[in-house]
Amino acid sequence: MHVDAMTIPQPLALIGDTAKRTQAAGFSGLLFTETGRTAYLNAAVASQAAPGLELSTGVAVAFPRSPFVTAATAWELQEATNGNFRLGLGTQVRTHVVRRYGMPFERPGPRLRDYVRAVKACFSAFRTGRLDHHGEFYELDFITPQWSAGPIDAADPKVDIAAVNPWMLRMAGEVADGVHVHPLGEPGYLARHVAPNVAAGAQKSGRDTSDIAVIVPVMTIVGDTDEERHNERELVRASLSFYASTPNYAFILDEAGFEGTTARIREKQKAGDFKGMAAQITDDLIAVFATESTWDGLAEALVGKYETTATRLVLYNALSDPERFERYGEIAQRISAR
Repeated sequence: MHVDAMTIPQPLALIGDTAKRTQAAGFSGLLFTETGRTAYLNAAVASQAAPGLELSTGVAVAFPRSPFVTAATAWELQEATNGNFRLGLGTQVRTHVVRRYGMPFERPGPRLRDYVRAVKACFSAFRTGRLDHHGEFYELDFITPQWSAGPIDAADPKVDIAAVNPWMLRMAGEVADGVHVHPLGEPGYLARHVAPNVAAGAQKSGRDTSDIAVIVPVMTIVGDTDEERHNERELVRASLSFYASTPNYAFILDEAGFEGTTARIREKQKAGDFKGMAAQITDDLIAVFATESTWDGLAEALVGKYETTATRLVLYNALSDPERFERYGEIAQRISAR
């Protein structure tokens, strides 16, 4: 397994140092989520600051950008990283896409499938000069040398998508090069849903399941004293309450044995009771959805939980504490070297 660090995009003057530290600490790569700042610009700066570090968007919002614009951006980043860039795409949710970005959101799953195919058609066009994609949502058939990025001395970027429900997971196996699992992706969910559905999608398109990366973010609670682990546990409790408040993710918690958790969290959320939201996340739930360990035992604990299902682990909170970052890097090295 490769091990990456996760970060939100930072001011461009700062991200170069973060990339250098990530590389020096021993991580395989740096994964950029997308919030108020763009993941792509951060990846561009990081590519120049830390040559050889693997970079990925995890994930960038697809629909506000045309497939061609996304493809051209990923192409330049693949060239800048000498082939070490992965394009991670997601749908976001309707409210953000329609009311914040002003873009359509009808049938997001099929739209994203067509989007991925359109992006890959653009990659082909940059090499061949011929653009020929005719999908349900996107029609692309015009390119000239002036408007083409042109060939690069690297393979096409891998295209990964975020997926939660079975249909999206099958679609990832069918058309994408990898799947970004949700932070609520505990081992039982990976076994029940991710592995079989990705395999079914791969079989549909005649692909080998081993060619599709399974990228899993993991929340950790690590420390050599009870006090250290208590503080970490409370931070994880708050994060899990945020994710578990989404109705579409309720089935993951229900199937893991925590029925009704999402409904209870939403009641507290509507009342503005954030402490009450976190209180619905029990210690037993945390034990399933996060990994708690001493520093010496963390590598083995993560390998034991994820080795059979994950291709890449993404340490969710490694960058949240600069004083502990190097220790997380040591863990990353130990896992990657296995």
